[in-house]
Parts: sequence; structure tokens; C-alpha cells
Amino acid sequence: MADKAGPQGAAGRAPSVDQPEKIRNIALVGHSGAGKTTLVEALLAATGTIQRPGRVEDGSTVSDYDEVEMRQQRSVNLSLASFEHAGVKVNLLDTPGYADFVGDLRAGLRAADAALFVVSAVDGIDGVTRNLWEECAAVGMPRAVVITKIDQQRGDFDEVLTECQDAFGDGVLPCYFPCEAGLIALLSQKCIDYSSGSRAEREPDPEFLDRLSEQRGALIEGIIQESEDETLMDRYLSGEEIDVKALVEDLEKAVARGSFYPVLTTSVPHGDHPGPVIGMVELLEVITQAFPSPLEHGIPEVTTTDGSPASVLTCDADGPLVAEVVKTASDPYVGRISLVRVFSGTLTPDATVHVSGHGMADRGHEDHDIDERVGALTSPLGKLQRTVSSCVAGDICAVAKLTHAETGDTISAKERPLLMAPWSMPDPLLPTAIQAKSKADEDKLSQALGRLVAEDPTLRLENNSETRQLVLWNMGEAHADVLLDRLSSRYGVEVETVPLRVPLRETFGGAAQGLGRHVKQSGGHGQYAICHIEVEPLPSGGGFEFADKIVGGVVPRQFIPSVEKGVRIQMDRGVLAGYPMVDIKVTLYDGKAHSVDSSDMAFQTAGQLALKDAAGKAKVLLLEPVDEVAVLVADDYVGAVMSDLSSRRGRVLGSETVAGGRSLIKAEVPQLEITRYAIDLRSMSHGTGTFSRTFLRYEPLPSQLADKMIADS
Repeated sequence: MADKAGPQGAAGRAPSVDQPEKIRNIALVGHSGAGKTTLVEALLAATGTIQRPGRVEDGSTVSDYDEVEMRQQRSVNLSLASFEHAGVKVNLLDTPGYADFVGDLRAGLRAADAALFVVSAVDGIDGVTRNLWEECAAVGMPRAVVITKIDQQRGDFDEVLTECQDAFGDGVLPCYFPCEAGLIALLSQKCIDYSSGSRAEREPDPEFLDRLSEQRGALIEGIIQESEDETLMDRYLSGEEIDVKALVEDLEKAVARGSFYPVLTTSVPHGDHPGPVIGMVELLEVITQAFPSPLEHGIPEVTTTDGSPASVLTCDADGPLVAEVVKTASDPYVGRISLVRVFSGTLTPDATVHVSGHGMADRGHEDHDIDERVGALTSPLGKLQRTVSSCVAGDICAVAKLTHAETGDTISAKERPLLMAPWSMPDPLLPTAIQAKSKADEDKLSQALGRLVAEDPTLRLENNSETRQLVLWNMGEAHADVLLDRLSSRYGVEVETVPLRVPLRETFGGAAQGLGRHVKQSGGHGQYAICHIEVEPLPSGGGFEFADKIVGGVVPRQFIPSVEKGVRIQMDRGVLAGYPMVDIKVTLYDGKAHSVDSSDMAFQTAGQLALKDAAGKAKVLLLEPVDEVAVLVADDYVGAVMSDLSSRRGRVLGSETVAGGRSLIKAEVPQLEITRYAIDLRSMSHGTGTFSRTFLRYEPLPSQLADKMIADS
């Protein structure tokens, strides 16, 4: 593992491969600030793909090219940067590290065959990174760790390595460790010396020999054990010196099995930390030689569009076409661009394909099956689109002008439409109510929101008919800020946020009688309708009942349904604060009619007046929706979370222990108290807590809060 990295390509020319085994798809994963984007720049410069690395602070990096990213100096989108090294095409997927953008992170994992966890030697790992590691473990994703910023004053490689081993398990073992001159390579037993400003190999200094011997033995045993190479283990235990090439082959097997996690180390100097770039050659060797190809990564479940089982597919360039849109973006000049991972077959420009999208209707993505014509195919290098002639199984490309394809959709041959099982997406649980600032903005808002929803499956759009509010359900404040920024900067739509209204209900607190009298005479036919009703409350969830106890035809039979209709209309409008009325029984027991002036509309109006009259004689209650909330949090935060839920007028039902040192807390909490809970829980649990909510029932609102709601209405 010692070849130097040299210029393999240029930004204007896309790397081209025609065999899946020559492809590596790597997702960079880690918390915000760990150095993922800076690492991408260093790898691109090391392979000659770009002339010089950009800086996040300057907004000049390849992968952070969105205006929002340059302003905020952090990644908020999944981006792809492809390069070639040692005859292998590497697709680097730079994922956002901030929890609000987990949708793009999971899309990157879907497109990748391995994950490279980027950990800062200064900051270590956080709870979010631990959760991501567990997510990768659950799907058997091969992983490696790269520790960055070893050159910085507060960087401590050994401490962070121990932290990773404690968090990720015994399979985490270093392939290199840093020294003053550069790196000590455990397999080749060489010192990689960068002290002169260029890379050179020499024998390690004597003070490192004991550590080298100890850690090399542990590494070799770990590689052989996890690769299950019994022959090599016997040779090693007998004292035979094992060839480095054989160890690298076993290293690849162990990594591909998802049970062994090599640790690399890098330093990318910038700003106040001048010095050589360390560890790029070593990292490139591990990526190209030890990471699995698409042939070693299974294809997600595939069915026909009607849900019937489809034949098992493999990563074969000559097989049936199956690809997936993992990211959708809008370019002001090109239009919609779809980032596509091809799992089987070969995608070519100008081909007519079938686009299927199912299972996301609750988030505004309607089910669809439609044929579309593929536009140009490109290999992205950040925002630069480099033309390619085809995209084979295992590769990733960008496709222009797929007007109906949305994130998560399946692309297949039109003669054989197929559908891939969707990947898991978290529910957006932070509501943000918005309204257009002007009539002109209102006209453009619908189309702009439709495009945002097509791009982002973690965004849900709700047009609430009860509260008459437009609500964006998103992942957090940062997510909401980016969405509003894009509405303004990309689509020229100005909106403002408004206080969220929770849909309350009204009901009667006791029985009462009401008189509805609608008598008018204005020449010609007048209006005449009188009805007497009795209203009584029903149990929670009882809905609405209407009883007819008219005797002697005092209200003609044809007008009795009119009274009921009028009551229902008034129930929808409410009688106290404008909220719909529920859980009442209305009995019509008396009334009067006129042979000429009575009509359907007259009795509808009388029914409305009767309900309002009864409401004035009885106590009317405001009801609030209550959710069942399930909070998954580390054991360290259980007490704080329970206390917080109780302070929100919640009833904690109990907790149960979950694997991984976590607990699941269940509680019943009013919706009024958890509109911002996604933000508060993240702060309380240091980003590690998650929750779900399900509507349970309506309950009476406490009188002091009800009075305030009535006054506000």
C-alpha cells in the first residue's frame, strides 16, 4: 500500500468505467465540522481532479456549491464528486453532518456501498454519529473510520481512537498511527515521512518499534479473524511472516463483511495550520483496494409496480434496467436534475424509461407510473456536470430533464416496469406555518413548494382546511431556514412565518335546550321556520347523533333533514371560538311551519340558530388534541426527558429499556405543548433523542388556557 497518487484526471473530463468491479461508492458520514468537505477537496487535489483545494470559509469547495451552503459555511445537501485513482472510479458522496438534513444523509447511504466515518481528532464523536453507526450496522453497511485534524493543537489521536473503539466496538483497529514526521504504517512497518514537505518512506524511529509491534499484531489478528481466513491464521500463529498483499486481500474481505473497520488518519492544513497534506495516498489505497465494489453489495428488494415479486437481480451491466433517484435538484439554467444510482443494467442518454413512485403520498409525492425520455447523462463534480456516454450497473450519474421523477422514484425499462422498496425516512415533526407576503408571491408559492417537495422527501406539505394555514413539516429549525431561503433566492417567493394554530374542537359541557326562530316577511314569499332542540354531550369520540321526536307533524317530514343540515353547518363553524363542534346529540322535539313561507333554507337557518341559542344556555368546552408520544433517548437523559414531558401537561405512561443503552419513554401530551418539541428534545439530549407522535383523542382544555384561546379568536 504505497503507490503515490498522481494526476489521474481533470475537472473537465469525467472518469469512465464499464465494469462494476472498477467502481467504489463511498458516503462520507460524520457530524458537522468533522472535516468531510475539506477531506473531499484534499482527495480531489491528490488525484489531480482539481488543481488546488478550495476552502469552506471561502465558499470555494467543490461539494458545497449551493448559495445557502456558501453563506452558512456548512453542507446542507448531498453532493457527488467523482474521480479516478489506480484504474478505479470513486464516487464520493459528501453528506450533511447536521441532524436536520438526515434525509440527504440517508439518500447518500442508499447510493453508497460503504461508509467512511469522518471523526475530528479535536472534537471526537457525538451522539448523532453513534446513532448513524448503528443505522449502518442495522443494514450491514461496510464502514471505515478516518480521524482528521491530527495536526491541530487540541487534536488527540489516541484519545479519539479509544473513544471510537468504545462506541463502535472491538472491530475498530488502526492501520496507521501519527508521529511527528507523519505516519507509521502498521502493515508495511514503514514511517511515511512528510517532514520535508513531500511524501517519503523510511524505517521507523526506534522509539516507535514497541508500539508498532503491539498494534500491528492486533491489526493482523483482527483482519484474519474477521475475514475468516483459517489458513492465513495458522500461518500467522506459527510465526510465519505474512505477505502484505495477502493481508490487504483479507482486509478487503473483512471490510466487505461489515464486521471490521480500519482506522485511517489524515491532516489537511488550512488557515492557521500550515503544513503538508498527510494521509491522502494511504486513504486512497484503502478506498480502492479495501472497500467493496458494487458487486459485493446486495440490491434492495425489487417488485413489479403492482407489488408482485420480481426475479432476483444482480449488479450486472447487461441485466434489466433498475435505477433509483436518490436526489433531485433544480438548476436555474438546466431545470430539474436527478442524481441516479444504477443497480442493474445500463442507463443511456435519450432512452425512454419507466418512472415509478409509490408510497410517499402522505408527504405530497403522489403515486405515479409514467414513461419519460432520459436527457443527457453527466458525472457530477459538485455543480460541474461532465458528460458521459452511459452509466453502468453500480455507477452513479446525473440525469437531466426527467420532469416527473422525484427523490425515491424507480427508473426501469418501459417494457418491464419495476419498483424498488423505498429507504427509511424519518418523519418531519417540526411544523412551520407560512403565508405569502403579497398576492404576486401567493400565485408563485404553490409551484415553488411543489418543486421543494419533489426534491426533499423529509418535507411534508399540509394545507390545513380547519386552521386555514399552510404548514411545512420539516426536520428542524435549520431545515426550515434553508427551505425559506430557497423559496426566496431560487424561486423569488417571499413568505413569512406565522404562529401555528392547533386544530381545537368545541363541545357541550351539559344539556341545554335551544330555540331556532327564523321568521321574515318582505313582500311575496317570506321565510318561516321555528324549531326546538335539545342538546346533550356524548362521550369522547361519540361524534354526532340527530334524533327526531316530532309529533303531529308540527315540522313537516321534508324539513326535518333541513334542521339537521343546519345544525351540522353550525357545528362546522363552531359556536364559541370558531372551532368545529363534536360529540353531541341533538334532538328535534317541537317546531312550527307555514304552508307557504316555510322552505328548506328557512329550516336550515333555524337549525343553526337553535344550536347557537342552546350554546348560550350551557357551558361550552374547548377540546385540545392529545398525542401519544414515544421518545427514544439515551439512558443518561431519561430523567430530564420525563421531567420535561410532565412540565408540558403530559402524562408519562412508563419507560422500557432498549438495546444500546437507550430507553423508550411513552407519554400522552397535548399537541399545544409539543409544536416545538423536535427542537427542545434535540437540545435536551444533545442531538441523540428521537420521537414519534400519534393522535390519540380530544380532551377538555384547562379553563385558563381556554379563556386565552377564546380571547385570541
